[in-house]
Amino acid sequence: MALKATIFKATLNIADMDRHYYGDHQLTLARHPSETDERMMIRLLAFVQNASEDLAFTKGISTDDEPDLWEKSLSDEIELWIELGLPDESRLRKACNRSKQVILYTYGGRAVPLWWEKVQGKVSRFNNLTIIDMPPESTEALGKLADRNMSLQCTIQDGEISVGNEKELVTISPQPLYPGQ
Repeated sequence: MALKATIFKATLNIADMDRHYYGDHQLTLARHPSETDERMMIRLLAFVQNASEDLAFTKGISTDDEPDLWEKSLSDEIELWIELGLPDESRLRKACNRSKQVILYTYGGRAVPLWWEKVQGKVSRFNNLTIIDMPPESTEALGKLADRNMSLQCTIQDGEISVGNEKELVTISPQPLYPGQ
């Protein structure tokens, strides 16, 4: 018998001072049986960092030809492709060819520099690609905020992200990998 996705509800109050975006979002996330709380919360964090009325979660982990999140135009063109993890160069090439802008959020601690060393030369030709690394201590703490019914306050200022509920606050300082600072 196949395992089913676990459904999470999230209420987000986003104050992004860097982009001057302020909004409330009611989201439903399906966590695939193979997905960890940490990865699901990184998906949520990617939503927070790029929040807009048109940004949407996709089928994600269970589908090869879709990213984790995307934003499409009214004519169904992919404006923004958001990927998580440490994909191979061919997946990044496909994303960059199909979308106007691609953002990859890497996570995983010591595995990231090894992956980056392997793909760095291959992705340097993509002008529409941004790669941001999430520090492992922060993503682990973020994963602990996962709850079936979440209400989160999210603030972004000077590149630093604070995500909290009524009990805890997690601060994340994403590190740009590509293009460099």
